[in-house]
Amino acid sequence: MNTRALLEGLRFTDTFFPSGGYAYSSGLEAAVQAGAVKDAMQLAAYVEDLLRGGMSRREALAAKLANRAGLTGQLDAAVKVDRELESTKLGRESRLASRQMGRQVIKVAADQLLGKTVLRGYLDAVGTDRTPGHLAVSLGLTLGACGWKGDETVAAFLYQTAMGFISAAMRLLPIGQNEGQRVLGEWLPLIDRISREISTETLMSSWSPIQDIYTMRHGRLEWRLFRS
Repeated sequence: MNTRALLEGLRFTDTFFPSGGYAYSSGLEAAVQAGAVKDAMQLAAYVEDLLRGGMSRREALAAKLANRAGLTGQLDAAVKVDRELESTKLGRESRLASRQMGRQVIKVAADQLLGKTVLRGYLDAVGTDRTPGHLAVSLGLTLGACGWKGDETVAAFLYQTAMGFISAAMRLLPIGQNEGQRVLGEWLPLIDRISREISTETLMSSWSPIQDIYTMRHGRLEWRLFRS
């Protein structure tokens, strides 16, 4: 990857990017309130299980397929994977959160990455409700248009997801910045392996029932710090 492509894509994965991700815990808040996640060790196990059984087969695959669509300019392929991802996300709140963040990404990308017609076409499809605009697809499409490879895109997406969990955990649990960085560092080998091993020839699936249940329970909490 050349330096310009790296820098162009990094800003879409940075915590400074206005995707609204800070407002979502991806069900972690419900898991904490239920006592399923109480410390850094349980947080690590909870997220690792989600990465292995859920996101590696679903969002990671969607991001890689969307990356290829961004590289080749194939709008129809991006719409197809976006709709497929929508059908596999069980919880209403998780679907809405993914759409909200994805729409922010593609809106900025289509506006600022000039000459990338596939991004403008995808934004138009999202705006007319022809496709939901999920985060994994929007980010994958954008990074592909920036010139990133598939494994690089998946790694960036999963790293962004992991950072989101750490950020939420620091507000929900007695976890400080140093411990958060330690846990994040422990996830890096897993993120690297998933990004290299995920095959675009596999069918999209997911098996993270515990995390899905807590995500769906979040909307019924008596008090909430996060939107999901």
